[in-house]
Amino acid sequence: MLVLLTSLCLPLLALTPAMASTSIYEFSSPEQEQVFHELTKELRCPKCQNQDIGDSDAELAKDLRDKSYEMLQQGKSKQEVIDYMAARYGNFILYKPPFMASTMILWFGPVLVILVGLFIVIRRTRTSSKTTRDMSLTDEQEAQLNELLNKDKEN
Repeated sequence: MLVLLTSLCLPLLALTPAMASTSIYEFSSPEQEQVFHELTKELRCPKCQNQDIGDSDAELAKDLRDKSYEMLQQGKSKQEVIDYMAARYGNFILYKPPFMASTMILWFGPVLVILVGLFIVIRRTRTSSKTTRDMSLTDEQEAQLNELLNKDKEN
């Protein structure tokens, strides 16, 4: 009986940390709540691999959610919160980094890789077709080849 009770309660114990990390925020308007939810989806957790601060259970993500909530309660705009977070944690915190010299590779890197790949494919295709043209036999060489093959069949 004790084993059955333990096996039923064990999954509930695993859920308690997740339930404890969920905070309930009260907002003065639905617009403010909407902005908060947008912020928690747009800001990346600096500690986690690739999670936004709304989905992350990390303590740092909770601190960032609390700070975002606090700034919104102080009347700060969404852009002011984003600017504050980017100034403090760098552009890594933004899922859509601004276009700057340091982020240029993020914007043009994929296009550059595709163009280089196309260049390599085209060049190899032209080289292989040129090689096959160069390998074609002249009439004299073909006659010699047929002669050698016929001699081999006779022996």
